[in-house]
Amino acid sequence: MTTLPFSTDLAALLAEVHFNADGLVPAIAQQAGTGEVLMMAWMNHDALVETVTTGRVCYWSRSRRALWRKGETSGQSQHLKELRVDCDGDTLLLIVEQKGVACHTGRRSCFYQSWGAAGFATVLDVETPPETLYGAGQP
Repeated sequence: MTTLPFSTDLAALLAEVHFNADGLVPAIAQQAGTGEVLMMAWMNHDALVETVTTGRVCYWSRSRRALWRKGETSGQSQHLKELRVDCDGDTLLLIVEQKGVACHTGRRSCFYQSWGAAGFATVLDVETPPETLYGAGQP
């Protein structure tokens, strides 16, 4: 088994994280090395514990009401390199190694639209068509 660079004292981590009334905490994924912001998703207690114990990022899908292991269907996984908790304990920053694209639209980042004087502009192209990632008819 791979040795993870994280403390085994999960109680200390969980004591610092303040989940909202729905039992969730926002988690921002950022690419290790470049600082590129890839996505924002939600974690519950189980997703956070799984992430730090396995090193593979797991989120909570509000729409499916289930754990969502990033890359489980698309193969575009995230591996945790560092976990940061903000000053209020109510937001997580996950420094990750992203395999492939992070966005379900097939773009590197979910933040592919820029708002300016002319309105919205797409600033990131599709790298992998969603139907390639998920099959026809999938998100």
